[in-house]
Amino acid sequence: MEREAAAARVEELREEIRRHDHLYYVEDRPAISDAAYDALYRELARLEEEHPDLVAADSPTQRVAGQPADAFPTVEHAAPMLSLDSDQDEATLRRFDERVRKALDGVVGEVAYVVEPKLDGLSIELVYEDGVLVRAATRGDGRRGEAITPNVRTIRSVPQRLRRPGGGVPAPPRFLAVRGEALIRLPDFERVNEALLADGKEPFANARNAAAGSLRQLDPRIAASRRFVLEAYDVLAAAWDGGDGGAPPFATHWQLLDTLAAWGLKVNPTRRRVTSVDEVLDFHADLERRRDDLDFEIDGVVIKLDDLAARERLGATSRHPRWAFAFKFPPRKEITRVEAIAPSVGRTGVVTPVALLRPVELGGVTVSRATLHNREEVARKDVREGDWVRVQRAGDVIPQVIERLETDAHGQTYDRGEPWRMPAACPSCDTPLVERGPFTVCPNSYGCPAQLVGRVVHLASRDALDVEGLGEETARLLVAQGLVERLPDVFDLTAEQLLPLPGFAEVSAGKLVAGIEKASTVELDRFLYGLGIPEVGVAVARDLARHFGTLANLRAAGAAALQEVPGVGPRMAEQIGAFFADERNARVLDDLLAGRVTPIEHEPSPAALAAEAAAALPFAGKKLVFTGTLSAMTRRDAEELVARHGARATGSVSKSTDWLVAGEEAGSKLDKAQALGVTVLSEEEFLALLAEHGIEPPPAPA
Repeated sequence: MEREAAAARVEELREEIRRHDHLYYVEDRPAISDAAYDALYRELARLEEEHPDLVAADSPTQRVAGQPADAFPTVEHAAPMLSLDSDQDEATLRRFDERVRKALDGVVGEVAYVVEPKLDGLSIELVYEDGVLVRAATRGDGRRGEAITPNVRTIRSVPQRLRRPGGGVPAPPRFLAVRGEALIRLPDFERVNEALLADGKEPFANARNAAAGSLRQLDPRIAASRRFVLEAYDVLAAAWDGGDGGAPPFATHWQLLDTLAAWGLKVNPTRRRVTSVDEVLDFHADLERRRDDLDFEIDGVVIKLDDLAARERLGATSRHPRWAFAFKFPPRKEITRVEAIAPSVGRTGVVTPVALLRPVELGGVTVSRATLHNREEVARKDVREGDWVRVQRAGDVIPQVIERLETDAHGQTYDRGEPWRMPAACPSCDTPLVERGPFTVCPNSYGCPAQLVGRVVHLASRDALDVEGLGEETARLLVAQGLVERLPDVFDLTAEQLLPLPGFAEVSAGKLVAGIEKASTVELDRFLYGLGIPEVGVAVARDLARHFGTLANLRAAGAAALQEVPGVGPRMAEQIGAFFADERNARVLDDLLAGRVTPIEHEPSPAALAAEAAAALPFAGKKLVFTGTLSAMTRRDAEELVARHGARATGSVSKSTDWLVAGEEAGSKLDKAQALGVTVLSEEEFLALLAEHGIEPPPAPA
């Protein structure tokens, strides 16, 4: 395509993708299928690749373009990001209202507030210049924060370019600083913790910690993989008249929120305009009742004076505005008894101790199970079967045992049982368990029934093969009935096998089988993600597919080749390599590829081809150190020679050194190599090694 036509098409595609991003991530009403969206995105990426000069910072393709940063710079906010005065006491709320009314007596005709959910995430400043996002920063100390712009660009609900709605709605000012809250929705929070557990890492305690921990990672791809949303709720500063001040185009907070939404920012729809404390209490009580039905965490409600001019009159203290107050929910904690502790096997094989509780009402929900995380956590808290404990759901999706109590619900001491121990064998498949740090794991990845249910669900998930109707309930039924004993069995299912199962009729059985058949031809990155490879999320799967091009190339890649992929470090490379090297995994993969699944593959990247060529060299991946004086060649010539044949010559000895070549008058490096058990070669042995591989040494020095 000629450049002029390409430029026009690029702008058209960007506008269309931005529109669909807004519909999907802000308005929650997608207008096209994922496949159609992906086709638009791929076309844009291809055109930008063909015409690099057309790439723009606010292009949808640049949301996850950055490499890991060394550190986040500190920036000063456009205006102070103050915290809110807060309390759980109704009397304190009433005193706040009294102070506001007294200060505004005779100034405003009616005191009105806007009450909104108090979002429990990470406070963020967004700065737009001429409608384009130029900076995003954490709250920090309220006056200065960390610039985390590359990470925030990955949030799909954050527009890279503000909309100009027209129709009487003012256009965005040339300078605008917006305050919002970055959240991880609860279903995505569960997915994040599941992935952490699979990798042998400690899960986040709550969604707020997950948001803060993820957005402050130096690699923006981590933030991208955790599916943030950002909801805007205030304007910190703006140049309304093209200068440094001017009057805003709205007079109330309610109008401000509507305007932010018109500019393309996501605004929480749950809000109410009230004129009395009793109405605030009604909203608070209603939201607390509905708290467990929400898909995001809140810890109370925020009351804000609606009149913006009146806010200016009230001002702020050094710490918080005088026109706003946070009325918190009481923490959700209860006392109950641990009836038993059961090991639960997850999709990735991590065995989690779960406390089976005497049912207790907790925040409007009957709780009978609580996680104990891992065997070390059980030992640290010394929780045993029969103990009385305090459990909570304050900000936690899964109830947690927060402490063991010395007395029961009646204040009486009780006799304790024996300390709990993790079983030696998997409770699902009887495979001997292994320990990885604080975690206990069943290594029978694809043969363990408990893991198999989770792996089927994961393979069928939206970011993988996207098979509608193959959720946890159906997967559990298929495994329990023996129709799926291994992952490849999913692709051998027939409608006749499904018909006798509860919940299936002719139409639903045929629909599921057809969905599985349609999904069996799938992009390589989605297939890789669906396999549940340790450390491989959506972003890493995409990077691996783009880099290696084919599954065969990826399976054959060594640790060094894997680390050529941006963002793949030594630990990740080790995990990925171990997955493909495992014989049980290899058999499952071979069976999947034997006419069941067809990954759509691509040409490998130039970097992958170079890495493949390097891997074929005789000394590929080897590390050598030269010490002393060589007679057949100079040390520099020797280092260049081995480098041309795949080795790396370094200047210091470590445990990872493969060979130390010692010439005459070898020094301390020889002593260190011997102490570390590194193989030591004399010059004659080194020359023999070269000859063995048909390598001619360079001419001897004159």
